[in-house]
Amino acid sequence: MISYISTRNKNESVPAHAAVIRGLSRDGGLYTPETITAKINPDDLLNCSYQETAAKIIGAMLDDYTEEEILSCVKGAYDEKFDTDLIVPLTKISDGWLMDLWHGPTSAFKDIALTILPRLLTAAYKKENRSDIISILTATSGDTGKAALSGFADVPNTAITVFYPEIGVSAVQKRQMQTSEGNNVEVIAVRGNFDDCQRMVKEAVSSDEVNEALHNVTISSANSINIGRLVPQIVYYYNAYITLVSEGAVKCGDPVNFVVPTGNFGDILAGYMAKCLGLPVGKLICASNTNNVLTDFLKTGTYSLDRTFHTTMSPSMDILISSNLERLLFMLSGNDDKAVSKMMQDLKDKGSYTVSPSLHEKILETFCGYWSSEEDCAKTIHDLWQNEKILIDPHTSVALHAMRAYREETGDQTPAVVLSTASPYKFCRDVLKCISGNAPEDDFDAMDQLFEETGVKVPENLRTLREKKIRFSRVIDIDEGMHVIAERMRELGNA
Repeated sequence: MISYISTRNKNESVPAHAAVIRGLSRDGGLYTPETITAKINPDDLLNCSYQETAAKIIGAMLDDYTEEEILSCVKGAYDEKFDTDLIVPLTKISDGWLMDLWHGPTSAFKDIALTILPRLLTAAYKKENRSDIISILTATSGDTGKAALSGFADVPNTAITVFYPEIGVSAVQKRQMQTSEGNNVEVIAVRGNFDDCQRMVKEAVSSDEVNEALHNVTISSANSINIGRLVPQIVYYYNAYITLVSEGAVKCGDPVNFVVPTGNFGDILAGYMAKCLGLPVGKLICASNTNNVLTDFLKTGTYSLDRTFHTTMSPSMDILISSNLERLLFMLSGNDDKAVSKMMQDLKDKGSYTVSPSLHEKILETFCGYWSSEEDCAKTIHDLWQNEKILIDPHTSVALHAMRAYREETGDQTPAVVLSTASPYKFCRDVLKCISGNAPEDDFDAMDQLFEETGVKVPENLRTLREKKIRFSRVIDIDEGMHVIAERMRELGNA
């Protein structure tokens, strides 16, 4: 059975279901598999549906759940909530494939994990015969928030609070969160950026003020710091690969490169875990926008926050502190919790850390990084539409540009899959401006115009968003965070 241990204290060890409940270790570390010994041959999955593939992979990683529990979670998650039976279809483009991850209920890739996480959490909760409230604290740079709110709405014995930057999410993303339904949900804007929101959520675990307010309430998270959020993302790497094999695009066992638009490093880390399980992953190409802290890290081995924060048209990547990178450092350093703890403390105290040359070399065996300017992003959206009549969002565009930059620099023509992480209609003003040169100020007018211009179907959840009533409009300062969270914990405990 896999033990999940803290990246900052490997003696802090729990089974899978407990890691899902807790989200974050009490020492601030991230629960990570002590070892990944299971092997899953993609050849054995060739005739499997997405649901069957998911059950095998999630069951192998979260191995203290019963087979019946995993099957129930998978069937409840991947059903008619998705607008295609394939769940994650591939779209062929001239020089690769797009892995379309946005066919779920909120039109973003976060749906893949956040439709199943509440079910995994509920099953874990039953294992321990608990009666307390699990309070999900979640920071979002745009897409996680709505997907988590949708997934946890009215789930028994849970409550969810989402924090998002007041400025820096698209108008459609903001409206999705503000109109969220459910009696157990709360949405709060923060006068700051995503890193400020994420810091608040992580600090709440060790805050004296918050802990004193916890009566019959346990804090957890729906961010990718929660292993229950990360593991389901492994599935679509396998699914894409077996689709390519089934279509004759690659032979089973041949490598495939994956290109991932990356902010918090969770999505690309799932690709690395897929490789650990036995998927023939070639390179994992980490794509960044002008907030290119990860590109610089991969090139130099130094992670530095001494840089300007940019607000871009790909807001889910407007992040400077990529939390899941901590898990990769831990895994590739041979579970060296002391070294990881020091690096994380240096990042907090000094704003930077540098990995050893040997660790940097191990990282570069699988990972490389490229970044895109706003001009590159816009041109890629424009050209793909003009040349192939395929409409993509800015995050996908950043990744597609990175794939092409990688190929130009290396000459590596290994088949490549670009993770397409959101519907273009979540960023309709920017996408419309990219393809036509201008866009109206109102996002919903832009949505209508983008449809008229392209004929590409608007996802139902976005098409009807304009008519929904705004429920949440609270805005707080960063330094109010712990008090607001403590207040919320008392409210839940008293209820």
